[in-house]
Amino acid sequence: MNRLILGIVFGLALLVGTGVRPAMAQHGHGDHDHGAHAEMSALPNCPIMDEPINLAISIPTDDGPVYFCCKGCIPKFQKNPGKYAAKVAAQRKALAPRAKVQVTCPVTNEPIDKKFFVESNGQKTYVCCKGCIGKYKRDPAKYASALSNSYSFQTKCPVMGGDIDPTVFTKLSTGETIYFCCPGCEKPLRKNPAKYNKNLESQGIVINWAEVKKSDSGKGHGGHDHGAHGHGDHDH
Repeated sequence: MNRLILGIVFGLALLVGTGVRPAMAQHGHGDHDHGAHAEMSALPNCPIMDEPINLAISIPTDDGPVYFCCKGCIPKFQKNPGKYAAKVAAQRKALAPRAKVQVTCPVTNEPIDKKFFVESNGQKTYVCCKGCIGKYKRDPAKYASALSNSYSFQTKCPVMGGDIDPTVFTKLSTGETIYFCCPGCEKPLRKNPAKYNKNLESQGIVINWAEVKKSDSGKGHGGHDHGAHGHGDHDH
């Protein structure tokens, strides 16, 4: 037993002497927030800046949305999208397992109505109305590109924490869209965005509220669209 203890002590002394540290000791800095930002760190990188993407900032393409870290990266990408093809493919592969919700109809780009859908191989594709069912069924390939752009990675309401309703949303004056579980949730978010910001950031949605406020003041707070769904039965 004494020999075993001496061997362990000798081994540790040797590690210290050579500058090698056990794996846990290598992570000496502990000042990161592992709460709301833990999921953020798992986001793939922007194809332009190689920094974590913001899921609130994207553009649609024929093969699905491309996400960026900031709006300034969009024109750079659009100037030469082929240059970033490999990085976009890697981004999509990394995002593939992430939960997402279909929010728009591939036929009209209007909010979906879950009463109307086409089912194939156990998968439901939602549309906005009964008339779109036949159109989609006749030529699914025609709408494949629109379908790939019809999803949101925001799955939870930032105010109540419930599943989002694709028909209940606000389009900010700065261009981002935020979804809610019911119409009553927009007002608390607008009134105190700092209170609910972490609930958005934990889903990869980062909003610059100072920019929103500045944009709203310039547009008379009339620059955003609202979803049309009318139920407001949550207790706020």
